[in-house]
Amino acid sequence: MSDHISGPRALAAPIADITDVYAFPSPENEGHLVLVVNTLPFAPPDGRLSDGLIYRFRVRPLTLRSHPVGTGVYDVGTEEFVFDCVFSEPSEAGVQTGVCHTPAGERISFPVDDPEGGKGGGVRVFAGPRRDPFILDAPAALKTIATGRLAFTESSTIYLDGKNVLSVVIEVDAAQMFGTGTDLVGVVAETLTRGRLNVRIERTGRPEVKNLLLAPKQFDQVNRDLEIRDLYNMEDGFHLADGYLGAYRARLNANLAFWDGLDGQLAWPPNEDGNHPLVDLVLADHLVVDVSKPYLEQGSFLEIERAALGGTVHRTCGGRALNDDVMDTFFTVLINAGTGPAIRDGVDRSTRPASRTFPYLAEPNPAPPQPPAHE
Repeated sequence: MSDHISGPRALAAPIADITDVYAFPSPENEGHLVLVVNTLPFAPPDGRLSDGLIYRFRVRPLTLRSHPVGTGVYDVGTEEFVFDCVFSEPSEAGVQTGVCHTPAGERISFPVDDPEGGKGGGVRVFAGPRRDPFILDAPAALKTIATGRLAFTESSTIYLDGKNVLSVVIEVDAAQMFGTGTDLVGVVAETLTRGRLNVRIERTGRPEVKNLLLAPKQFDQVNRDLEIRDLYNMEDGFHLADGYLGAYRARLNANLAFWDGLDGQLAWPPNEDGNHPLVDLVLADHLVVDVSKPYLEQGSFLEIERAALGGTVHRTCGGRALNDDVMDTFFTVLINAGTGPAIRDGVDRSTRPASRTFPYLAEPNPAPPQPPAHE
């Protein structure tokens, strides 16, 4: 799941469907930031990216507040660094070329599915099919929502393990691109239509915001019949418009309360406005990364946000690494605020972990599982 098939438009146009976004300091090169966007659930091992899309990363500086107001624990800067990747139409032999437009105005050309990628101006780019790194017992998560009882088991498997995705990986020298002193950044990835009119189809920051926190309708007494994810996908990840903000808040208040109640304990009492304390943080839907901290695979996801909410100094790089079992952290924070036992989904690692060398993701599975008929 994560962001796989996160709404009717993603289901109708799977080539534009963002499955996951990752952002982490490079384990290879100190001071470099790695950005990864995966698309197309159940991609074939020889799949090619769309020549009708823009694959975009947006990066903005963040400033932590010394005294957080409500749950907005950091301010988003107005300066933005945009990386746009576009692709040629594949030849009959499957040959395809990509071009990355950097914030510095460079155009980096590279062949698709070449592990060396392309380089220029402190930026390195790869694109091509890779093995899906997402770790979750998705059926158990959906069963939990359907039954109102935790359905995770001690030992489980990744849903349709061995799936492939189409990946775009960008590694950037942070100081050269963003300037010295810009260590804390927010990251959003998007797919947009290519041409004179660029329409945002999908945008993703943190995992499972759409599928586990916005998709369930049955707990929302305000907008029970509203499929809200396509509206949310069209929003600017750094600045939500006012039009549907009330609908997002109502849905999140209902669903966050559902997850909190699964253990019979109230870990997140409503704040003075009657809202769940995590609503504003969830709506600030971008990965938060500190490029000055070293690469870390376990324990970094949400650590920056949680430290700021608690009034302490963060210790890790935050963000999201490819091998990080982020869903255990996700469920634990939602259900007991991290003050109780870890909530495990029974899956701790990928059967083909990512590497610590560019382009990081594991090579595609030559014989991936096929999607179920209803997918």
